[in-house]
Amino acid sequence: MPTPGKSPVIPAMRYEDAPAAIEWLCSVLGFSKHLVVPLEDGGIAHAQLVLGDGMIMLGSARDDEYGQLVKTPGPNCENTQSACLVVDDPHAVHERAVTAGAEIVAPLQNPEYGGVFFACRDPEGYLWNIGSYDPWEEPSGT
Repeated sequence: MPTPGKSPVIPAMRYEDAPAAIEWLCSVLGFSKHLVVPLEDGGIAHAQLVLGDGMIMLGSARDDEYGQLVKTPGPNCENTQSACLVVDDPHAVHERAVTAGAEIVAPLQNPEYGGVFFACRDPEGYLWNIGSYDPWEEPSGT
């Protein structure tokens, strides 16, 4: 069983330059390094980054059997899913993302279901939805 209060759903991704991705995810989106296992060639065998009670796992892209199952977004930034981050101050994260040169694909906005939201791509094309709306809170008006 997962640790109480911690999410049992943990997205996992592969990056062409995993060390650079880790630094970007920490400095721009606010993740913290929980565990980073480097490879001798400079890549990352496995990394765990945390944000609040959530976690993502990532590693360097590989051509082994499992690596063929998990692809990076590629040159056209194809994503089959995206991560949503609930943050206290989406304006501050947006400012860091803009300063870091992130592609903002949805500007800061106030969706009708609440909170403040924007979306950006990280340097390798992964789509990140960032906002203050907390889907765990009790919905109002339903």
